[in-house]
Amino acid sequence: MTRPLIGVLALQGDVREHLAALTESGADATAVRRPEELGKVDGLVLPGGESTTMSRLLEIFDLLEPLRERLAAGMPAYGSCAGMILLASEILDTRPDARHLGGIDMTVRRNAFGRQVDSFETDLDFAGIAGEPVRAVFIRAPWVERVGDDVEVLARVPHGDDTDADAAGRIVAVRQGAVVATSFHPEVTGDRRVHELFVDIVRES
Repeated sequence: MTRPLIGVLALQGDVREHLAALTESGADATAVRRPEELGKVDGLVLPGGESTTMSRLLEIFDLLEPLRERLAAGMPAYGSCAGMILLASEILDTRPDARHLGGIDMTVRRNAFGRQVDSFETDLDFAGIAGEPVRAVFIRAPWVERVGDDVEVLARVPHGDDTDADAAGRIVAVRQGAVVATSFHPEVTGDRRVHELFVDIVRES
């Protein structure tokens, strides 16, 4: 079975953890910091971090437009937490100068689950992943408030006391074509099934 070359955007965040998870999931993994490195990979992971800082760094490293172009051309991508925010077509509660990539037709709310002290873990049913529920770690996590017609909802968090949520719960994982995003951090749990799903998407692409 071929091992696709998947990059991890290495400007900020859990770069080392994603590189390890991808390697264990059947890919060759490499850090991406420059446009020429982006041009060599078959897919890209956008890790967690601070989304507005990451958007500024994309411009500083001349990666913003090349990344938008590759996404528009169909490059597979996976974003976790801040990576989900960057992949959105619309972001709520962000800075006026923040940039986004429009990789998924969705509206995302930053820090929706609260600040660092409100971080939590839970088990999620995840469409397309068999077996036990996925253990999800949420750290200053966003959620998805709107998805386009072509976007598949992969996982939700039960709404609990959140009276503004849809009855089915808050959307925390989505897919549109070859682009996937999660509010949570699967790279920190040791469960590689989300990364394996993405590696399969890249391999099929």
